[in-house]
Amino acid sequence: MRITNKILFDSVARNISKTSTEMFRANQMVSSGKRIENLSDDPIGLVAVLDLRSSLANISQLQRNIDAGRSWLDMGESTLTQVEDLLTQTKALCVEMASDTKGSTERRNAGTVVDGYLKQVLSLANTQVNGRYIFSGTKTDTVPFVYDETGPPPNVAYQGNDTAFSVKIGKDINVEVGRDGETVFGDDAFDWSDPAAGQTNIFKTFIDLKTSLVNNDVSGIGAAMDKLDSQLDNVRTMISDTGGKILRLDAKEQIIQDLNLTYTGRKSKLEDADLAEAVLELKSKETAYQAALASSSQVMSLSLVDYL
Repeated sequence: MRITNKILFDSVARNISKTSTEMFRANQMVSSGKRIENLSDDPIGLVAVLDLRSSLANISQLQRNIDAGRSWLDMGESTLTQVEDLLTQTKALCVEMASDTKGSTERRNAGTVVDGYLKQVLSLANTQVNGRYIFSGTKTDTVPFVYDETGPPPNVAYQGNDTAFSVKIGKDINVEVGRDGETVFGDDAFDWSDPAAGQTNIFKTFIDLKTSLVNNDVSGIGAAMDKLDSQLDNVRTMISDTGGKILRLDAKEQIIQDLNLTYTGRKSKLEDADLAEAVLELKSKETAYQAALASSSQVMSLSLVDYL
């Protein structure tokens, strides 16, 4: 077969192009530190890397959910603890005002104190985390409790729903981090003018207690103490339940962090280049490229004169 100059020059050009491409890829590997960047680098490895990236993205989302959930639970625990303190203080005030040593003036003044406690509890019941209400169920953009002080009779209406707000912390695993406000502060479906109604409603207890103190009604003060005992038990149960959920999030977070380390390590092993080997490969390709250029220059400089 006769080798023409064109065939010779085309072969030289292909060789230089191939060597140049290999050198470029070796240089890219050193500069990026990545062994796989394109499908052609390692098709099977790239599929595995993409799966790991998806898993890591999912873990990252779960971590954000846990962080958000912990913020809600921490705020909820703090809020409920403050409500517990106010109920405890109110009960102590009831014990004091039920004493025969207290008169109508002291009880009327105590009524003003209870009104202040009522408004503090109302403010706590409308607590927000990052602009969202924690006691509105899933209606987190709605103020849960509204106080109609003018009446008649005075009342506090619940505007949330009965489904607690939750966050996802795993496949088909959700944790309730908000609350249906009525489970904490009592439902409002009763006659607010009836002193015997609303036994579980904290706001009703405060409103009736205030009325009893202003009216110097000792029996009404005693009735309020019984309600406060039950309501304190309920709030303390809620505080304990919140603490249990925080521990659950902590345990899940540890699992997620372990998975993150495992997946990151596997992804790095597949995707990242061995820098020392990559540098040696680059040097090898550079040498090959220089050799190709040198030999090509010799071939390209040949002419008819060289054969005369």
